[in-house]
Amino acid sequence: MNSNGTKWPQLARVLRGLRRSAFGRAVLGPQAESWVDISDEYAMWLCFANPGMTHRGNLHCLDHAMAGLAGDAPIVEIGAFCGLSTNLLAYYRWKRGRRNPIIACDRWDFEYAQPGQPVGNSLITHDEYRSFVKESFLRNIRLFSRPELPQPVEMTSDEFFAAWRRRDQVKDLLGRPLQLGGPISFAVIDGNHTYEFARRDFQNSDEFLVPGGFIFLDDSSDDSRFEGVRRVVKEVQSSGRYELAARNPHYLFRKLLRE
Repeated sequence: MNSNGTKWPQLARVLRGLRRSAFGRAVLGPQAESWVDISDEYAMWLCFANPGMTHRGNLHCLDHAMAGLAGDAPIVEIGAFCGLSTNLLAYYRWKRGRRNPIIACDRWDFEYAQPGQPVGNSLITHDEYRSFVKESFLRNIRLFSRPELPQPVEMTSDEFFAAWRRRDQVKDLLGRPLQLGGPISFAVIDGNHTYEFARRDFQNSDEFLVPGGFIFLDDSSDDSRFEGVRRVVKEVQSSGRYELAARNPHYLFRKLLRE
């Protein structure tokens, strides 16, 4: 029995039942009519163990992009938290037989966090919380993304793209050398959700994205509470430079081969 009283045999039955759902796809939650969850057994176990806010519909978008990657250029993820989406990227990369490097960018500075101050009425400081989340990310990718580990860099997205533009050589959080710069095949944007930041993350990704490459905007569904991200979606749709590759319920765009 686990900490919340759930018996593992019961959990196993739930997993088996989900695998037997229609067309081999598990459809969960109140939005079952508007999105599809392609979780297999491994993805479900990963989502149970790895903290994160990744919508299950994202799995279809990530897998769809991996299946259609244009070349071997790196995959860039903006916003990593505890590594759930990073590990899902690595999983679908492996399933699709891809070798594209995955570079995850995050500074692990959280909105409203007050350095040196306690989290609420607890004895835990925001600095301790930040360190715990970053350490959790590293621990999670070491297990779930082996043997080809992603390369995480501790930067804001603005710092990251400035370094990418300069073609800096840096060290990732695991101490490995990392050469920045060049084309990008797939960008996952899940950082600061204000309009200004989301728009800039899109523009920076677009600058290096190869023709036929993908951009995924997390938390961009039509009913998303993040109005700024939804504004970016509308701008991408009206640009005439991208086609809709998937919406489940968040948006995956593919850069047109000819603009």
